Amino acid sequence: MEFFLEQVINGIQLGLVYALIALGYTMVYGIVKLINFAHGDVFMVGAFVGYFGFTYWGLPWPLAIIVAMVFCAILGMVIERIAYRPLRYAPRMIALISAIGVSFFLEYFCSLKFMFGPNYRVVQRPLPEISWQIGGVTITNIQLLILVTVICMLILLLWIVHRTKIGAAMRTVSFDHDAARLMGVNVDRTISFTFALGSAMAAMGGVLYAIAYPQIQPFMGIMPGLKAFTAAVLGGIGLIPGAVLGALIMGQVETMTVAFISSQLRDAIAFAILIIVLLFKPTGILGRTETEKV
Repeated sequence: MEFFLEQVINGIQLGLVYALIALGYTMVYGIVKLINFAHGDVFMVGAFVGYFGFTYWGLPWPLAIIVAMVFCAILGMVIERIAYRPLRYAPRMIALISAIGVSFFLEYFCSLKFMFGPNYRVVQRPLPEISWQIGGVTITNIQLLILVTVICMLILLLWIVHRTKIGAAMRTVSFDHDAARLMGVNVDRTISFTFALGSAMAAMGGVLYAIAYPQIQPFMGIMPGLKAFTAAVLGGIGLIPGAVLGALIMGQVETMTVAFISSQLRDAIAFAILIIVLLFKPTGILGRTETEKV
């Protein structure tokens, strides 16, 4: 029983990291209906910037996280301005191909020796790992750090979206760009802010991932990015609660698969879930089917 509960906690830890990535997917999709496949690579860049911050630049790890978030927020805005804005009203397939191109560019550019280099790097944790035994279940300070951080970020995100002027602009733009312009909303600025916010959260997820699973490399964003996308679809892409719910389910499924079935099957089962969801409930668990007027 204790082993099962420990796996549940490990699944929550993994799911919360996925949630930080999935939130970026879902916000961008909600605003511009774009699946930003480069988002997983922004997660990777955030992990490296945070790693350099607390390993080489001598920054305290909280400050390293903030630096990574700021860097990736700017990176997200640059990507949106250069690669996505000129294609905003082009067919969605073209924008999707552009997103895939940005993803490959980031992966291979960051693999160059004058950037991050192609090799794996072992991350020396910036804080010692402390474990507690509670009812026979082991809980670490790293797990608590991830839990508290993600909850705080989720509360902050919900406050921004529902209680601020820019959040109101985001919700308006998500309904109709032209109507938002007529209401005086700066659509370009709102979309840029959305990319910055999503990228900053991905960066935080990257740094936390590097601390929890202390090994990073330039292609590390591919699989977490795809699984976070699956989580966003599972919960209902475009919905913030859906992204978190889907991510927690994905974390549990992956962890339980490794613990009780086979580690080789964890990715296969994760993407089988994506196929099943798309077949039987394309709008996701919390999504609703919208009728299209003609």
